[in-house]
Amino acid sequence: MSTHEARNKQVVEGYWDAHFRRQWDKMATFFSSDAHYTDVGLDDTGATGPDQIIARLQIGIKPLEAYWHFPKHMVAEGDLVVTEHTETWVFHTGEVIDHPFTSVMEVRDGLIVRWHDYSHLPNLLDNAPAWWLEHIAKGFQ
Repeated sequence: MSTHEARNKQVVEGYWDAHFRRQWDKMATFFSSDAHYTDVGLDDTGATGPDQIIARLQIGIKPLEAYWHFPKHMVAEGDLVVTEHTETWVFHTGEVIDHPFTSVMEVRDGLIVRWHDYSHLPNLLDNAPAWWLEHIAKGFQ
């Protein structure tokens, strides 16, 4: 791994640390002003810029009672850092979902400029409580 790739990997590792601590303000500092985030397969629009990205993440994550990260593999090549991981989502109504992701982040000049999440959406949609699904549907309008 080149020095460039190692630095990019460190950026993404730092982001994940802030993300799973739900440090919203710190998370925003990892994104360029024109960064783009999307849940591939959920919607085509996504979010652009740190404020929109954090607001979008908060829709789904903020209501969780607990939120844990289980990273598996991280690969850096050029400007891309790919993370294979599982998130455990715990809802106050008792549901617990282990949700697998592959996150592809593009890093330039020490900032994340693109983040595409690929997850097992049927797993989430089939197992999340109805109140949460209604909450995120309203938030994405």
